[in-house]
Amino acid sequence: MRRVFLDEFLKNQNRGEEFYKRVLLEYGDDSVAELGSAQIAIEGLSNIAVKKIEDRRIGLSYLEKSSRYVAWDKKLNGKYKFFREPTLMKSRFVDDYLESCNLDFNIYAKNVQPMLKFIRENDPIENYKFKSQDGTEKKISKLKNENDIKSANMIYRAATKAKALDVLRGLLPASTLTNVGITGNGRAFEYLITILFSSKLTEEKQLASKIKHELDATIKSFVSRANDKYGKALQKYFNDIKKISHRASRNNIRGKPILGNSVRLVEFEPELRSINSIITALIFEQSPSLSFDQIFKNVKKMSKKSKIKIVEQLINARQNRRHRPPRAFEMTGYTFDLLTNFGMFRDLHRHRALTLERQLLTTDHDFDTPNEIIELGIEKDFDDCMYLTKSVFQKMRHKFPEQSQYIVNFAYNYPYYMRFNLREATHLIELRTVPQGHADYRKIVQKMYRLISKKHPTLSKIMKYVDLNQYDLERFESEKRTEEKRKKIE
Repeated sequence: MRRVFLDEFLKNQNRGEEFYKRVLLEYGDDSVAELGSAQIAIEGLSNIAVKKIEDRRIGLSYLEKSSRYVAWDKKLNGKYKFFREPTLMKSRFVDDYLESCNLDFNIYAKNVQPMLKFIRENDPIENYKFKSQDGTEKKISKLKNENDIKSANMIYRAATKAKALDVLRGLLPASTLTNVGITGNGRAFEYLITILFSSKLTEEKQLASKIKHELDATIKSFVSRANDKYGKALQKYFNDIKKISHRASRNNIRGKPILGNSVRLVEFEPELRSINSIITALIFEQSPSLSFDQIFKNVKKMSKKSKIKIVEQLINARQNRRHRPPRAFEMTGYTFDLLTNFGMFRDLHRHRALTLERQLLTTDHDFDTPNEIIELGIEKDFDDCMYLTKSVFQKMRHKFPEQSQYIVNFAYNYPYYMRFNLREATHLIELRTVPQGHADYRKIVQKMYRLISKKHPTLSKIMKYVDLNQYDLERFESEKRTEEKRKKIE
């Protein structure tokens, strides 16, 4: 390899780029672009743009700033951190847009401390137990060691802060600025950039240019077609698909928007058929020289009792949540029709081993009001934000259907569907029902589990580690574990 480097690359620093360009252009082997990887950090993009980026499921990994641990009450140069959408800023709606977003942040900012105080007064530290130096769980009043007391207070403060920010995040508009880090290969980046260039939103087109500019310095050959004649043809194709879809919807679909949350299981197979497929897939590898069809016919002849026994053996083999079911459980799937608040959608959107499609963000489906908002006595302020959003959104939506999304709050309900197999259902539902999860999505995912269990009572038992309990301070146990880990590395 050293000889190849000296002979081929040392004298010609462009040799590598020339090689990849020839392979990509002359041979059209796109997989070569997966050999080059890069990392991009993007600061100050909206929650509209970051969701468009994170829609890309393969070849890219993301790490996004959390709305659970970081308060959004700070200003930058005297302005709250939300995206000033260029088209709206030049329109007659500019004052309405700014008034609505500023009101959201004002109400959010002025209630961070009151909400934190309310949560701590209603669920004081004395309600909880903490690990002491001798390894036993004790209430804070029983702790004697200074470090134990300090740790207990750190755990409680972190858990209650997360709770307060969880409650208030519904006030934030989709224009709220966030940060995201992306790691991925050249092929995936090229596709992402092409998608962003095809957008009708100025922000996303600008991001496409900026991402490409940065990647040109490291993996230029791999992203070169994102906006050339091939890239532009692909961009046109994306928009043609949208036009066909829009025309089909306009000509054929009728109905009224549903208000409030909704979780419906709309597609699934009869359980016996699913069991046959799963058992066939399971034993396929261990049945040499026989086709899938041959095995399937044999499985259909087995008694129901024998099949259930095999499924039960698989269930018993799982000893913890990280023991994922075998691939055979990918042979049956479920389609969920979902209507949840946008903040919750952002959490479920992180799952990528599934099919998810969504609509434009609107105010058509009402909004969620957390109980803590009512109990703190700020329901009127909360409602004022939501109703002003709705009023301004209605003014803008017909002229600017895409741009008007930026004004919609996280609390507004949002329609999308998810289709996933039972293996992914196990991962998603067990993960999203852990105690430290956000209360909103825990309830929705628990409903998913109950719906699957009703239709597939035998197969659903593979989801052994679903937590159906409710918790007052969701992050408490997780913060305790984090503190224990911190102590071990000190």
